[in-house]
Amino acid sequence: MPPPSAPPSSSPGRPAMPRGVWALGVVSLLMDVSSELAHSLLPLFLAGTLGAPALVIGLIEGVAEATALICKVFSGPLSDWLGRRKPLLLLGYGLAAASKPLFPLAHSVSTVLLARFVDRVGKGVRGAPRDALIADITPAEIRGAAFGLRQSMDTVGAVLGPLLAMGLMLVYRDDIRGALWWSVPPALLAVAAIWLWVREPAAPAREAPRPSLFNRAILCRFSAGFWAVAALGGLFTLARFSEAFLVLRGAQLGPSPAWAPLTMAAMSASYALSAYPLGRLSDRVSRASLLQCSLLLLIAADLALGWARGAPLLLVGALLWGLHLGCSQGLLSAWVAERAPPGLSGSAFGLFNLICGAAALLASVAAGALWQRWGAAATFHGGALFAAAALLLSARLRWKSRL
Repeated sequence: MPPPSAPPSSSPGRPAMPRGVWALGVVSLLMDVSSELAHSLLPLFLAGTLGAPALVIGLIEGVAEATALICKVFSGPLSDWLGRRKPLLLLGYGLAAASKPLFPLAHSVSTVLLARFVDRVGKGVRGAPRDALIADITPAEIRGAAFGLRQSMDTVGAVLGPLLAMGLMLVYRDDIRGALWWSVPPALLAVAAIWLWVREPAAPAREAPRPSLFNRAILCRFSAGFWAVAALGGLFTLARFSEAFLVLRGAQLGPSPAWAPLTMAAMSASYALSAYPLGRLSDRVSRASLLQCSLLLLIAADLALGWARGAPLLLVGALLWGLHLGCSQGLLSAWVAERAPPGLSGSAFGLFNLICGAAALLASVAAGALWQRWGAAATFHGGALFAAAALLLSARLRWKSRL
């Protein structure tokens, strides 16, 4: 089977997009179809079928996302130490595929937590090596575009997954277990695509010993600019809790549970359409200003979702949320790649995601507590307040570190 062969045209003097970025984009698309099909139904499964309260859902989501991000602190340096990225990609995507049958088989909250844990360990194992591989194979002039393209293709899968979930719920007449089984085939295809299509650049001859996985000397090689970007990533993650709460909001305001995944589909469509063009834009304009614009979008999204009483404002909030992600996520990855010390790009992504992982856990648990104590509107209004605080702090951090 030949690899994907649709590199974009490049303008004169601008490098073409490497085929490896397209291959990783296809892999991300397939896995996100699988993951988002499952994740757009899990909040409904937990709340409706298993009777879990909002705080427990927030805790599960927080632990899951924190696990994914914290695992990257080990997989990134390990990929630097090995000098290879693909074996960790196969392991990470393989774990995610193996977790998918556990969801429809679950009869307790603890089984769902285990499945989410294994799934997110897989995400953590593959994430930093994948981003480091993109940095390895992409010219510096188009890194923002490369990360944006990979994220756009990933998010196309995140659009298709919830839409497929919605269609399956209608076909299966709200039988969530039956719909969840369909998350297995695309996950297996993603693993096959890595095996067949993803190639690593030839490893240069080592002129120095392998880098340590982490020690004081390694940490001292990271500049103040890198730590400023890591701090900004943590602030952004604290201001944005799990998208599971968008699904729960959709279930509250929609005509039936089958329509709840439409909220995720709208958010992901906005993300997919904006990530690549905004990634290209980040190669040309002030990245710090673009990040602050993304926080303004998040504030607007939270307010719309908090004020929503029906589908129109709910969808507006979901679209703004996706635009916020498109404005910030690929841009932050490109910034980390720029500020990584030579030979330590995997370690840089690992450290960055360790900080974001701790923030993800706090954000989702707080969101679940607000929902359970004061209701859905309080969760989103609280998110808007925290995003406004993050905006003020990011402006101060930008000024101090000259980002």
